[in-house]
Amino acid sequence: MGDIEEKKPPSMSEPERSTPIKVTVSRIAVLKLNQFMEDAVQALLKMKELGLNPTTSTYNTLIKGYGIAGKPERSSELLDRMLEEKNVDVRPNIRTFNVLVQAWCKKKKVEEAWEVVRKMEECGVRPDTVTYNTIATCYVQKGETVRAESEVVEKMVMKEKAKPNGRTCGIVVGGYCREGRVRDGLRFVRRMKEMRVEANLVVFNSLIKGFVEVMDRDGIDEVLTLMKECKVKADVITYSTVMNAWSSAGYMEKAAQVFEEMVKAGVKPDAHAYSILAKGYVRAKEHKKAEELLETLIVESRPNVVIFTTVISGWCSSGSMDDAMRVFNKMCKFGVSPNIKTFETLMWGYLEVKQPWKAEEVLQMMRGFGVKPENSTFLLLAEAWLVAGLTDESNKAINALKCKDIEIAKLEKLYQKQSSGSFNLLQIPLGKRELPTAKAMNLSACKLGARVPIICQKQSQAQFGISGQFVHSCTVFLN
Repeated sequence: MGDIEEKKPPSMSEPERSTPIKVTVSRIAVLKLNQFMEDAVQALLKMKELGLNPTTSTYNTLIKGYGIAGKPERSSELLDRMLEEKNVDVRPNIRTFNVLVQAWCKKKKVEEAWEVVRKMEECGVRPDTVTYNTIATCYVQKGETVRAESEVVEKMVMKEKAKPNGRTCGIVVGGYCREGRVRDGLRFVRRMKEMRVEANLVVFNSLIKGFVEVMDRDGIDEVLTLMKECKVKADVITYSTVMNAWSSAGYMEKAAQVFEEMVKAGVKPDAHAYSILAKGYVRAKEHKKAEELLETLIVESRPNVVIFTTVISGWCSSGSMDDAMRVFNKMCKFGVSPNIKTFETLMWGYLEVKQPWKAEEVLQMMRGFGVKPENSTFLLLAEAWLVAGLTDESNKAINALKCKDIEIAKLEKLYQKQSSGSFNLLQIPLGKRELPTAKAMNLSACKLGARVPIICQKQSQAQFGISGQFVHSCTVFLN
């Protein structure tokens, strides 16, 4: 077999460069695994020297180990050695070949995987559904779902032992959806139905999500109809996905109708479903309804920080900061801990109503809750002072944020200095100053990477701009 070659360090992607500790640990793990495999092979040779015969299971373990180590070529060498063995107890079986197919597919070497299938058939071992599903997954990961259907599924249809199953359907449909070819995904599900292969709920949910993303109303209708034909009951993910489509388009009556149908069908809404509806009400500027929904959730279940922050964002977008703080206090009283998005939403609200001193108070509250401010937090505060006409101080803060080696403590000192004189400065009549518009302020914040609040007026207008594509109603779930 020869010695194990030292594995060269893999090329690092951008995310890996930002996490050197994680990459180092991964390299150490690979090197250790390679060493373990070398030791394992030496143990195999020692067995044979002692007259102990290895079994198929022994080779299968080694083949799998090399596959995990990213060395399928070594796994293939072991297979060749198995075929040369005179011992009748050492014969490759279906597991041997499937493990090797998986090893090549892990490296996205699909041609080599097909070569294993050819060897398998030569040895009189028939490929099964697992074999073909593994190769189909490889094609999907390479962005070649059409080949998964044309080259893999077609072969499966002709085999007796390897018929397509629900897993096959999920692999192909998921691939088409990821490639934006949702119509092909739906066509494939219909084809599977004709072949009496049942698509599961996960497959239908993937299709609905795909049609929602491409804003295809008719497609959503067709999927819902097909679900009924296949007698597949919708779950909370199905309802939430359709509800989100209506909510995003601004049709809150339809979204609420889907929510009611979900409850009537005996499907219990989760926190995410409530959050979707609440966010829709906030987009529609129906902040009271959003809060009423929150009250319902408090009675029936335990609301999370997301829905509380969503409701707070609604009040902030309308400039009702007293209501926003009331909901914030309710959240704290209920025992839900606010996060940085909650605090930055409040700061953005005070920015909108031109009360930078209140945004400063929110920064102080963050420290009390043990939430560490980020650069975007201080940028929001800088924008708040800018709207109040304190351009010099705001520019200093923004310039400080641009410095890569700036310490948070220095920024805090800068704002403490501003805070000490803020009440006198704010007595200057703002009417005499030319203040930047909210739109200009938001554009500036976006350019500098500020965190955008959950819901804002600009977002709301953008969402309603797409509502024309959903003028006609989608199929509503019926019992």
